[in-house]
Amino acid sequence: MSKKSNTSKRYTAEFKRDAVALVHSSGKTVTEVAREIGVSAEGLRNWVNQDKTDRGQGPAGG
Repeated sequence: MSKKSNTSKRYTAEFKRDAVALVHSSGKTVTEVAREIGVSAEGLRNWVNQDKTDRGQGPAGG
């Protein structure tokens, strides 16, 4: 039986939404915001990109 990896942290939808909003409202880079709130820059960047896609602003067919 394969072991499911639970090493990555799980964040609530609300936390992700607030983090994305902070990126948009703060005027700071994704990396700066990620450092401040204690998440990886790559993870936060993914959340920002997903938010754009959810709003219909992402790449076509994405």
